[in-house]
Amino acid sequence: MGRITARTPVVRVRIGDGATRRADVLAVEEPLEIRLGGQPYVVTMRTPGHDVELAAGFLAAEGVITAAGDLAAAIHCGGPGTGGADNTYNVLDVTLGPGVEPPRRDRSFTVSSACGVCGKDSIDAVRTSSRYVLAGDDLEVDAALLATLPDRLRAEQTVFDKTGGLHAAALFDERGDLLVAREDVGRHNAVDKVIGWALSAGMLPLRRTVLQVSGRASFELVQKAAMAGIPLLSAVSAPSSLAVDLARATGMTLAGFVRGETLNLYSGAERVRVELESVRPQADPTRPSSPAPRA
Repeated sequence: MGRITARTPVVRVRIGDGATRRADVLAVEEPLEIRLGGQPYVVTMRTPGHDVELAAGFLAAEGVITAAGDLAAAIHCGGPGTGGADNTYNVLDVTLGPGVEPPRRDRSFTVSSACGVCGKDSIDAVRTSSRYVLAGDDLEVDAALLATLPDRLRAEQTVFDKTGGLHAAALFDERGDLLVAREDVGRHNAVDKVIGWALSAGMLPLRRTVLQVSGRASFELVQKAAMAGIPLLSAVSAPSSLAVDLARATGMTLAGFVRGETLNLYSGAERVRVELESVRPQADPTRPSSPAPRA
């Protein structure tokens, strides 16, 4: 496995107190080429570590595999021009299980650490149909429990403590027990690692679970969660409009701005238990108010 962190010299400036030279710790970002049966499939920018889980989660999100037996083997090999020697651990060759057809690709594509769907020909190509129906998942969690998950996730971010530069994702059960947590420079990679871990453990679909992420809730994260059968996605920051649309379309509960004692529920609010008297209808600011009745 490659390095997770790297040290680099920096000049630290403190306003009013001058500058000093010191060493800083950075999160490592390196490419991972995923091959299927020796053929290039995708290159993703990631933090080294849990590469097999990353590949499994990515393939599950793409609809290529759906169970642990669909991935027969995965091995790191030398990169281009090495003749198989000098393993950089940046090339992972995956062997699909018996009867699993490799996807057709006219060309390989690249996934950056910022975008999990870059390289798609169109937004329609991203809307991979999940075989799991989320609307029937009977998960229920207390709002108070949901509000504690960001801090629970933060406590698992050991590499972030050193670098300040990694996203994270964690999977919790309905009681709030932590199942797995992963870090990566790409928020979508962290989610892929979590889902890949669950797939390898034979846990898909991930019914009655909560996926907590450290940043915003993007379309790609909702899509990955839906493909894994996760009924509730909770994010520390904001969702995008397309993420909300997809969550509503798939029957997923989507929570955003989960911070401290507050959170927003953008879809599937019925899965989150709150005090009924605290839920008051608000006037629609886009509609004109009714005129006062005449005496």
